Amino acid sequence: MGYGSIGKRHVNNLAKFTNTQIIVCTKNKEATQLVKNGIKVFDSLTNALCEKPDIGIICNETSLHVKTAIRLAEHNCNLFIEKPLSSSLNGTQRLLSLIKKKKLISMVGCNMRFHKSINKIKKIIDSGDLGRIISVHAENGSFLPDWHPWENYQISYASNKKLGGGVVLTQIHEIDYLYWFFGKVAEVSSFTGKFSDLKINVEDLSAILLKFQKNIIAEVHLDYFQQPESRNCKVVGTRGVLYWDSDTNKVRYYDNLKKKWYTKFTYENYQRNDMFVDELKYFLNCIKNKKNTMNPIEEGLVTLGIALAVKESSSTRKFVTVKNN
Repeated sequence: MGYGSIGKRHVNNLAKFTNTQIIVCTKNKEATQLVKNGIKVFDSLTNALCEKPDIGIICNETSLHVKTAIRLAEHNCNLFIEKPLSSSLNGTQRLLSLIKKKKLISMVGCNMRFHKSINKIKKIIDSGDLGRIISVHAENGSFLPDWHPWENYQISYASNKKLGGGVVLTQIHEIDYLYWFFGKVAEVSSFTGKFSDLKINVEDLSAILLKFQKNIIAEVHLDYFQQPESRNCKVVGTRGVLYWDSDTNKVRYYDNLKKKWYTKFTYENYQRNDMFVDELKYFLNCIKNKKNTMNPIEEGLVTLGIALAVKESSSTRKFVTVKNN
């Protein structure tokens, strides 16, 4: 459902790495070229559902995710919903009820969970080698017009409030993987707003403080205007420090006792698309084995609750207790 940038990526990956019958539902005229490859294309969801698909991959605008998912769930489709789950909580309980009633497999697509370096960080944290975790710093900054140079960034869903855009929801990856690492968030504080010269009507900067229930403090920086792009994560524990950045794709560990840095993991031959291939293969395998995914709708709802608390904190200038925990 949807044939923008991420929709195209998923179609290409499904066609290349899986044996599936693909149906695309979109009003994007570019999709008509897919017919020659044996892919069915519809501009109406009602007509597409007549094909009786068993899986729905939802890649349309963020604000339409839940409405679309409900339609698909009513027709017994297992659900893969691109991040974020939605731009509000509207309809989410109805969706959860349908998924439980029909025993559907669901997953929110947060591809950074399939990044090998991020996976390595989680394994080291879970091993206890860092000791008690005290603080975290995560950054994701990039220049929005560079995302899709072939199109006007001002018409992107990421740039439009009514479509569910804005840096907090669009770049929810850091919030998601920190929740995956450390569990539930108790309180949130943030300064979030439009600060750059970009011609958009959504926030382009969010400086966030998260206090986890485990008494870990995370500082998260998200922006739409940074050049060159910068993505990194530092985890500080009582025994040492973990550090990763997207430039080197190395996970490094500083041992407090030995006073020395060690390279724990090097992501050689990194290809960005690998994450997206791996997450689809994982999702399809979960469906095949009737196994719940690592990030079902229930989990996506928690992450969405954190993101909405970030936005609320900035607008109220107060610490906000995270709901949906």
